[in-house]
Amino acid sequence: MGEHKERMLRGELYRDNDPELVEERRRAQRLCEEFNACPDDQREPVLRELLGALGEGSWIMPRFRCDYGYPIEIGTNSFLNYDAILLDCAPIRIGNDVSIGPRAQLLTALHPMENHELRRRRWETAAPITIGDNVWFGGGVIVCPGVTVGSDTVVGAGSVVTRDLPSRVFAAGNPCRVIREL
Repeated sequence: MGEHKERMLRGELYRDNDPELVEERRRAQRLCEEFNACPDDQREPVLRELLGALGEGSWIMPRFRCDYGYPIEIGTNSFLNYDAILLDCAPIRIGNDVSIGPRAQLLTALHPMENHELRRRRWETAAPITIGDNVWFGGGVIVCPGVTVGSDTVVGAGSVVTRDLPSRVFAAGNPCRVIREL
């Protein structure tokens, strides 16, 4: 394993244009294209090759996109609807019985905000996303780097989740905030 991949997996600054990482993204892109072109009954084996873990009874609708695939773990009986984008430069863990609406985005990548030169030279970091069990995201939800969503939580359509959400709440908005307990 090369230096930049090790740095990425540790959550440290790394260069996204490192040849090893570029090749791994190309592999994931090929598998995503294969998945997206497959008939329903042929998709699961492709997902099992692409993802780090796919629980029994879980499925993803096409078009699905990710950067690497192997940092993604999906529990049992979970569902990602059409057009999911998972930028998985850090681990993305999706629990059991999770329902994610269409056009959701789970984004782990972070770019230097104040150090313009580092950003120009393609340095970045990433922070993991964790989704608890029995979570439901409405359509178009965006989850930002480093966020944890507690179990049994519902996130309203179009929300931008910038901070952790506790278990058993309904949250919505941009930025997403807790509306009420469930």
